[in-house]
Amino acid sequence: MNITMVKKVKANGRPCRKSASVLSELETLGLLRSIGRVVDADERNPRSEGFKLALQHSVDAAPFFIVDREDGTQSVYTAYSRFLKDVFNHEVSETKQALEILSQNPDLDFL
Repeated sequence: MNITMVKKVKANGRPCRKSASVLSELETLGLLRSIGRVVDADERNPRSEGFKLALQHSVDAAPFFIVDREDGTQSVYTAYSRFLKDVFNHEVSETKQALEILSQNPDLDFL
């Protein structure tokens, strides 16, 4: 299995908050070593590899993950919690999943 993580780099050269948080958590969980490549979607360069991958896979938010499996199938994960569960069989709390959904969909709100 080959995993590519696409992280966003802001115009000031720093990673976006969510990308930095995900990288930190992957390191803490001991999973960062399983990520084959980390690619930048750099706001300063719309032709960066990360933006090309986002366009190719119709993704409009970072970070996201591209998983190429041994059987030739490919999956794209835009939800970090789903990626952890499907790829590493790592459970994520319902609260964390809900917060991730809300952050990815600002038009949603609590009832």
